[in-house]
Amino acid sequence: MIKLVTAVIKPHMLDPVKEGLRSLGVQGLSVTEIKGFGRQGGHTETYRGAEYTVDLIPKLKVEVICSIDDAEGVMEVIRKCAYTGKIGDGKVWMLDVERLMRVRTGEMGEEAV
Repeated sequence: MIKLVTAVIKPHMLDPVKEGLRSLGVQGLSVTEIKGFGRQGGHTETYRGAEYTVDLIPKLKVEVICSIDDAEGVMEVIRKCAYTGKIGDGKVWMLDVERLMRVRTGEMGEEAV
């Protein structure tokens, strides 16, 4: 079985996460710039004396396709490497991948990971 591990992390934590995943043997990942908020609901900032609310915080979405055997390790490495101990560290979740095909070779399933 194949899994998709997705994480939403702080942008400045990407390099530690990439290094951690490389050390685990992960050969590929996708990163998307996103905006969102969680429990903190954003924050207020002051610019030129005016206060305004920033309710969508810049984040990164990291996606890794891996075998079921590697998925828990991938999740744990992301959690450890993205951890700051402060609010907004993010979330990590795992989903089943029903079918997977490598475009270049046509390989299917685990062979395409």
